[in-house]
Amino acid sequence: MSATARQMLKEKHTAALISIAPDASVFEALQLLAQRDIGAVAVMDNGRLVGIFSERDYARRIVLQGRTSSNTLVSEIMTARVHVISPDRTAEQCMALMTAERIRHLPVVENEQVIGMISIGDVVHATIADQQIAIDSLSKYVMGCSQLGCQ
Repeated sequence: MSATARQMLKEKHTAALISIAPDASVFEALQLLAQRDIGAVAVMDNGRLVGIFSERDYARRIVLQGRTSSNTLVSEIMTARVHVISPDRTAEQCMALMTAERIRHLPVVENEQVIGMISIGDVVHATIADQQIAIDSLSKYVMGCSQLGCQ
């Protein structure tokens, strides 16, 4: 059985949503990413998800455009078109969406509230764990059959 987004959130070392306000400076957002050792942060305005700020946003919209991180607001460069998922989505469904949309982070929304964010790393970790369970089960079956003479 595939892990759900809710289960992936429970497995994270920091399941709590890490967010920043849209009027924060990009420099403050970068400090938050570094402090928390994460690649993206939810941009929240009065409890409402308005975007995601990621290292990719910084690289493409600050560095390459000659802006400065201390004089630019998060709202000016964040990704505003955010894909979200419900907590019951499986790792496979998350992987399919992330691959199709070429994104690395997905906010998990329940009852119109963001309850956390999963990354591509979380999805890969869950997928590998699921595959290991399947391999172990098949190995036990094969070993049991070889000892019992199953056909």
